[in-house]
Amino acid sequence: SLAGASVLAKVLHDKFIQYVPLYRQVNEWMRYGLETNDKNLSNWVIRAAHDWLMPVYDRMKALMMSKSVLHVDETYAKVIHRSDGKSGQTNAYNWVYRTVPSQGPVMILFQSALSRGRSVLESFTKGFKGTMICDGYSAYGHLPHVQFANCWAHVRRYWLKAESKNGQKGVDFCDQLYRLERKFKHLPPGKRRKQRQKHSKPIVEAFFQWIDTSPFFGKSALAKAADYTLSRTEGLRAFLSDGRIEIDNNPAENAIRPNVIGRKNWLFSVSEAGARANAICLSLAETAKSNDIDFYEYVKKLLTDLPTLDIHRKPEILDQYLPWSKNIQATCAKLE
Repeated sequence: SLAGASVLAKVLHDKFIQYVPLYRQVNEWMRYGLETNDKNLSNWVIRAAHDWLMPVYDRMKALMMSKSVLHVDETYAKVIHRSDGKSGQTNAYNWVYRTVPSQGPVMILFQSALSRGRSVLESFTKGFKGTMICDGYSAYGHLPHVQFANCWAHVRRYWLKAESKNGQKGVDFCDQLYRLERKFKHLPPGKRRKQRQKHSKPIVEAFFQWIDTSPFFGKSALAKAADYTLSRTEGLRAFLSDGRIEIDNNPAENAIRPNVIGRKNWLFSVSEAGARANAICLSLAETAKSNDIDFYEYVKKLLTDLPTLDIHRKPEILDQYLPWSKNIQATCAKLE
């Protein structure tokens, strides 16, 4: 290939940090004297991701599955040439998984998949034991060794849609919990659990009792809000007994936002290989940002160093190239 580490790093940085699609990068490269096309750039991204970035991604995934708390979310995507025979207009999906700060450096991993089914979640998180913080989607449930904590932000949205006196009362219960969470935010997990047990638990129980004894029937927005809340009481109580668990899934929704922004610019992936490469690159980009690492410098270092190292027989070498490692923090940290 004509592309060296710095050229590849620039292509990846512009696509996954600046969200500039490859076809728009072509003209910019022409200005620098590099005659290319978007198909060629796409092949570079796929090969770089598969050959040198995927080992880092896999290493982070193994570490992520050893944690006990994960945020999970998913959003739709488009893949034109699908192996399942379905039309390119059929939705594919990108899933996102995010660790919590109380369990070490934050990792954000994306997974490209053709479906939104539980089998995708089950396959990716094989070996994980602990709690997944998620919304109320039906795929999140009935996984071995996994407890599900549901999202109070989604509950609040349902009551907000009710647009009535009772709807506002439901919102008020949620707002009381959020005011407490802002006070408890910087407490260590053990102390946060104690404060939630003392102050938040009575509010939660009063909220559920109020819904249970109120005549919310039919297909109204109020009835939907009540049904959504009562059908998830166990998952909504989960944050009360574990200070590591957030009250909502907003960290995962925020983590998936770059994928949504990029989707508006990229529109689609031509192939499943391209979609997988996008997921790998986005994972490294977002994890690098979360650890105050310059993604361009990081990718350039990975593509410069890894081809000279025996990473396949000695994968522990990759620990020196994770975004929070001393090696990467010393060489690729963002400038203040």
